[in-house]
Amino acid sequence: MRDSLQRLRALVRKEILQILRDPNSLVIALLIPIIELFLLGYAATYDVRNVPLAVWDQDMRSGSRALVDAFRTTDAFRVVRYVNSEGELRRAIHAGEVRAALVIPPDYTDRVRSTGQAAVAFIIDGSEPTTATRVLSAAQLIAQHHGIALQVERMQRMGLPTVEPPLELRARVWYNPDLEDAYFMIPGLIGTVLYALTSILTATSIVRERERGTIEQLIVTPIRPWELVVGKLAPYVLIAFVDTLEVLFIGSVWFDVPIRSPLGWIILLSGLFLVSGLGVGLWASAMAKTQQEAMLLTWMTFLPSIFLSGFIFPIEAMPRALQVISYIFPLRYYLVIIRTLLLKGLDWQALMRDIVALAIFGVFIMTLAALRFRKRLD
Repeated sequence: MRDSLQRLRALVRKEILQILRDPNSLVIALLIPIIELFLLGYAATYDVRNVPLAVWDQDMRSGSRALVDAFRTTDAFRVVRYVNSEGELRRAIHAGEVRAALVIPPDYTDRVRSTGQAAVAFIIDGSEPTTATRVLSAAQLIAQHHGIALQVERMQRMGLPTVEPPLELRARVWYNPDLEDAYFMIPGLIGTVLYALTSILTATSIVRERERGTIEQLIVTPIRPWELVVGKLAPYVLIAFVDTLEVLFIGSVWFDVPIRSPLGWIILLSGLFLVSGLGVGLWASAMAKTQQEAMLLTWMTFLPSIFLSGFIFPIEAMPRALQVISYIFPLRYYLVIIRTLLLKGLDWQALMRDIVALAIFGVFIMTLAALRFRKRLD
């Protein structure tokens, strides 16, 4: 046992020295999570803000101006230009100058004053359906609030008592009161960083030894196969944990993402997820002959994991077949775990199913990869 620990210590030291001899790769491994964190924290948002809006006001009276002001005073829309014809409006949308257009008919003010009801057209650029859907929802909400205000004003002008709505919805949002997208993206980023680093770096590091011919030198030494695997993987596990702490620290300090569970449990359960990433990397290294092949094999698992794990798109909205396929990706289970740990707090009853599934998957893929890797060595 003592000899085994000495061999393992020497192999880990050799791998760390090899990483330090390539400082560019180490810097990239430590900087990529920070860069992705700020990109996702600021750019990856589904909020409707500052949508460029064109206005075709054919009424040009107080009623239409009040409607335009209702759109302008929110942060959802930004009136960038007024148009005077349908052709001008069409060209503005086609050129991408605006994403939506408000068309007010000539008799808008008269209709509002006489009947309290009027219709306007709202045109949306549907080339990006997700954005278009949210823009439509925002426009409908603004129109609804403005319509209620018009009705109240008309009833007061006629001396009629205002009528309270029969149902009042008092919404309370738990865990993310301000509905910040960063609360959703940053925990997911921890999972993607852990998976990418452990699988890609592990696969390429082992294959690199094979390409240089140094793995044969290691095989003829007293080092056992499991010692070789652990010694090669340990430094990259350390780098992955450093990246995890980076994302947690910056996410908490800069983006105010809460950490509602003990840090020790977050690290421990993240380590459980690392087993899956290490297994995938080890499997790729056993299958590939070159670093390029190893990269392609790991990306074949990484990209589907991103799209089918719930990192970007909700799993519930996917077709049933894709929902079933998503169960084979460990990132799906880890995202549930890490988001619960950070946003809701430690709850073993809620997390046990995903923890067990993640453990089973990790043991299975690591065992399969280790057997394949040992056979390759033999």
